[in-house]
Amino acid sequence: MWNKTLATKVLSIKYPIVQGPFGGNFSSAKLVSTVSNLGGMGSFGLNSYSPEDILRIDREIKNLTKKPYALNLWVPLRDDPVDTYDKTDFEGLKKVFDPYFEEMQIPLPQLPNTEKQDFEMQVESVLKAKPPVASFIYGIPSEDIILEFKKRGVITMATATSLDEASMIEEAGIELVIASGSEAGGHRASFLKPPEESLTSTRLLVHQIVAEISIPVIAAGGISNGKDISELLKLGASAVQMGTAFLATDESNASDIHKSKLLSTRLIKTDLTKVYSGRLARVISNNLTKSFKDSTRKYSAPYPIQSNFLSSFRSACLEQQKLGYLAFWSGQPSTILKHRSTEKLFDSLIKEASKYNLI
Repeated sequence: MWNKTLATKVLSIKYPIVQGPFGGNFSSAKLVSTVSNLGGMGSFGLNSYSPEDILRIDREIKNLTKKPYALNLWVPLRDDPVDTYDKTDFEGLKKVFDPYFEEMQIPLPQLPNTEKQDFEMQVESVLKAKPPVASFIYGIPSEDIILEFKKRGVITMATATSLDEASMIEEAGIELVIASGSEAGGHRASFLKPPEESLTSTRLLVHQIVAEISIPVIAAGGISNGKDISELLKLGASAVQMGTAFLATDESNASDIHKSKLLSTRLIKTDLTKVYSGRLARVISNNLTKSFKDSTRKYSAPYPIQSNFLSSFRSACLEQQKLGYLAFWSGQPSTILKHRSTEKLFDSLIKEASKYNLI
């Protein structure tokens, strides 16, 4: 059977379909549990959540499903550029964005808070919660952290944007690697090279990684339907991870405006940009991303300064319905998205994948 793979065996799931974790409060316990109950594996993005919130969210998920699910964290960057960012850089940033803030008739903010959630404390909460699976992006947790998860029987996954990253993940003792191709939505999770140098397409990346490593490979990026799933499994992937198609469903925490953008009757066009968060990420193409696409101006500060700097701007744009300036996170789907129901989406994926695996 096409759905019986090494990944489904390791993760104890019926179908090789993982719902990608969403940051920015777009994840929901309802979406995670629905995907898991249908036989796939739901994931919850916890980067911005406090240790206390992590435990609360885990309880919510456990109340809704007894099936495997994943909790996802961001690994802190080595030599994080936020540590060397100074007020001189920020004054330059303000000059670049002054016309935009003036258009919205709001004042430019002062240098925002750079404080982020404490990764070590977040890990402690995930260890205490003991989910079936813990997944990571932007790097590999320390050897001690990986060992603590193994002691608790928690399976670990980590994201790679290159063969070198995938090899490091395998060497670290992580059980599965997520091969994130350039079509993937949200943030580019590279950690060995700048993200601009780690933009291999999903299919080529899967081909490169499965030829060199032995742990299961989960393909991610631009996967919209069962045909995509079938093709990637035939390339050697052991499962797929899908984000954008699930983000568009009623069960996600994305706004109605965001979902309507994802469910456009035309194929979505996207851009990779640092303008919204300070880290390279894929969003639906808009006025702001186009303005800075080929710009030589320094238009972004490191994460989370950039995101916090634009907080009041985002609120004003939403209030004034200037949607052309807002970030609507999205991958580059292979087809037009059409399912608002997670159950209907999942059912269509299974039927299509089954059909194409008979050919």
